[in-house]
Amino acid sequence: MHDAVLEFDYDADAHATTVLRSVEREIGEIDGDRSRTTISRDDATVVVRVEADDLVALRAALNTWQTLVGVAEECIELGDAARRAGY
Repeated sequence: MHDAVLEFDYDADAHATTVLRSVEREIGEIDGDRSRTTISRDDATVVVRVEADDLVALRAALNTWQTLVGVAEECIELGDAARRAGY
């Protein structure tokens, strides 16, 4: 068994909550037979824990979760920019 923990720190608890809510719905949907993932939040930090049967599955799962979190972060940035612009 192999495992890894990713921590994503944000300036505000609200951003961490938005990221968590955006990606947690994928739990069980994208985990395969060879990897399992849990996601939690501790104040302004989102924690992604991945366990996998082998290193290839671990790498694939980590890439997937980093991408999902990255998309959620981009959406937050776009929303903040739109609010600042008055939209």
